Amino acid sequence: MIDSELINHTAVELHRRAATRIPGDVFRRLEQMLAEEQQPRPRYVLERIVENYRVAAREGRPMCSDTGLPRFYVKVGNEAQVAGGMVALERALREATARATAEIPLRPNRVHPLSRADHNNNVGAHAPGVDYSFEPDCDWLELTAVHKGGLFGGDYRMLFPADGAPGIKRFFLDVISEFFRRGLACQPVTIGVGLGGTKDVCVRLAKEAASLRPIGDRNPEAQAAELEQELLELGNSTGFGVMGLHGSAAVLDVHVECAYAHTGGLPVAIQQFCYAQRRATARIGADGSVEYRDDPRWFTDYYRREGVS
Repeated sequence: MIDSELINHTAVELHRRAATRIPGDVFRRLEQMLAEEQQPRPRYVLERIVENYRVAAREGRPMCSDTGLPRFYVKVGNEAQVAGGMVALERALREATARATAEIPLRPNRVHPLSRADHNNNVGAHAPGVDYSFEPDCDWLELTAVHKGGLFGGDYRMLFPADGAPGIKRFFLDVISEFFRRGLACQPVTIGVGLGGTKDVCVRLAKEAASLRPIGDRNPEAQAAELEQELLELGNSTGFGVMGLHGSAAVLDVHVECAYAHTGGLPVAIQQFCYAQRRATARIGADGSVEYRDDPRWFTDYYRREGVS
């Protein structure tokens, strides 16, 4: 039985780690981009980003003053049991978000869209967001905290099947040119591309692909992996660089995820995760153990399953 107090404590710590510690895969990729960048102004900005990563980790402070919109991704083992059930789990996550906002601190970004009411704790209607997936033959619970910006960098378009990969690439270029030239995506970014499904599934997959796969990870499906590499090279060949400057360091990586779609359409969604890639994962065991890590391991074989069973 997994205790809700342990969930609360772990969730606060995940918020802290996400806000102040850049994942190792992102840090290494930024250092690589810095070594390869030839333009002086983009190099200066990349140097400041890398130094900011180090200062944030050393001093335990958020790496960006805008700490985004805190949310959770929860992977539940089929045999897992939570004391108080799923209601207790969600209450623990909401309490942890309010605590973390005050203690770390996180910027209280969540407001009502009409009244602009602000509880000053990043908690409100449908906030923090909590998404679930399930895994067979397991009794653990995995929590991933993600602090993702919620303003710019995302778009959706319904293509026709005949548009194929060239149509996807055109849409990709339309989106990054719209945001990159104004520095509105806080690049360099990881770009998630959702293909297929209904509109809501397509956009959800794009966000998960951007936020929950480590840099360098490739989709196990050959066509998707090939498209990832082509889009990565395309994005870094446009002349867009860091934060809207001319350069070569715009795209950290591209991750493509697919869902079966209506036969008459090719839905495409694009989401971008900025250089402050705030994510942290913990596995809580049935015995009360807690294991922290950088890689969410969200996209398992079971999560991508295509068959009936």
